[in-house]
Parts: sequence; C-alpha cells; structure tokens
Amino acid sequence: MLFTHTGVSGPMILTLSRGVHDLLNKGKVEVSIDLKPALTKEMLHQRLIRDFKEPRQFKNYLKDLLPRLLIDVFVDLVGIEPDKTLNTITVDERVRVVDLLKAIRLTVKSLAPLDEAIVTAGGVAINEIDPKTMQSKKIKGLFFAGEVIDIDAKTGGYNLQAAFSTGFAAGEGAAEYLEGNVS
Repeated sequence: MLFTHTGVSGPMILTLSRGVHDLLNKGKVEVSIDLKPALTKEMLHQRLIRDFKEPRQFKNYLKDLLPRLLIDVFVDLVGIEPDKTLNTITVDERVRVVDLLKAIRLTVKSLAPLDEAIVTAGGVAINEIDPKTMQSKKIKGLFFAGEVIDIDAKTGGYNLQAAFSTGFAAGEGAAEYLEGNVS
C-alpha cells in the first residue's frame, strides 16, 4: 500500500476499489489500515513500554515508526501533544498509540478519476463474445480484447494476462475472419 498526495494506492487498494464505487453510493466508507502488521498488539505494547522510558519528544520518536508525511496526521488523530516526552506518556495514551497503529481509519471520499485509472470494470458482456475468436456474436467482423471486455481481476498481472490473451485470440480470430472474407 502506498500513501500518496491524494490518498492511498497500491495493489491492495486497487483490489479493494472494485467494491468501493457501489458502497460510496450507499454512504460513508472507511478503510482500516494496520500500520504495523508484523507486530501483534502485545508486541507493540512491549516495544513502546521499552522505548517510552526515553526523554525524547513524541513527534521525534514517531520517525522510527511511521513515514515522515504521516507523522502530523498521526499526532492529530492520537491526541498526544507532539512535544510531550516519551517518559511522560500515560498508559492510556500508549494504548491509544498502539490502537491507532494497528487500525488507523481513513474515510474514502472518492475514487480517482477515470483518466487516472489503472484497472477499469465494465465493458462488452462476455456472453456477447465468442471466447475462441473474441468476435462479437452480434456484429460479425468486430473483435474485442483487454479491458473493453467486462472482465477484471485482482491486481498482480491478471488483468495484463487477460489483455494479452484476449488480444492474441482477437488478432488470430480477425486474421482468420479476413482470410475468409477478403476477395
């Protein structure tokens, strides 16, 4: 997952975005992100107990835990003064830090515009296409490939593979069609 200047992105977010469009039409949509997935809450508590013995400022310590651009947002959300020293942070404040690190919640405002899309959904229904040649069942001589077809998959190369495979099949199908229809 990537934090960008406009929100979040990356393979995980692209996969989740498929269902977000419909959810946004129904109301508020939130995403919960575990900023420390390799650590359990207990492991994180133990680390903070050890680290919070230092007289460092809270905001400076967060550089060890978070991306630089996330620190100010995190400080606002956790409600701890940025200049507070670690060794004065209370148990309740430490619990809030752990809870927020394990489940920071972001509200989804919108999807990126279509001109920025990496993967799209929708298109020509697959039941209207001959799967061997990718030719339209409705209009002879019209072939489809890639995301113009109503198929989409998880990220990780599956959409590229679908584009390559349907493109190859459409090219072969179009060549065969032309051979039989050109005089």
